[in-house]
Amino acid sequence: MFIDVLKYALIAIFALAMVCSALNSIRSRRTTDPIAIGLYRSWTNIWMGSMLIILALILMFVFTGSTLSVVVEALFLIMGAYNLFAGLRNRSYYARLQQHADGGADKTSGQSA
Repeated sequence: MFIDVLKYALIAIFALAMVCSALNSIRSRRTTDPIAIGLYRSWTNIWMGSMLIILALILMFVFTGSTLSVVVEALFLIMGAYNLFAGLRNRSYYARLQQHADGGADKTSGQSA
C-alpha cells in the first residue's frame, strides 16, 4: 500500500518537474537577454537532473532487481546528479552576473565575476 502511494507521488513529482523543465526551456528560447537565457537554461538543467533522479527512483520501485534494470537506474542517477550539479553551478554564476549587471557593480566584494 505504501509503495503504491509512493510510486504515484513520484510520478506526480516527475510530471511537475517535466512541466517546469519545458517551461524554462521555452522561456530561454524566447528571451533575448543573454544573462536571462543562462538563468533559464540553468533552471532547465536543475529540473532535468531532478527528473532523471526521480525516474531512477520510479524504476527502482516498479521493476525487479535485474542486472539491466540496476545499470539503467545507476545511469539515470549519475546523469541526473550531474545535471543537477551543473544547473546549480550555472545558476549561481548567472545570478552573480545578473547582480553585477543590475547595479551591484558599484559594490566591491573582492571577487571577480
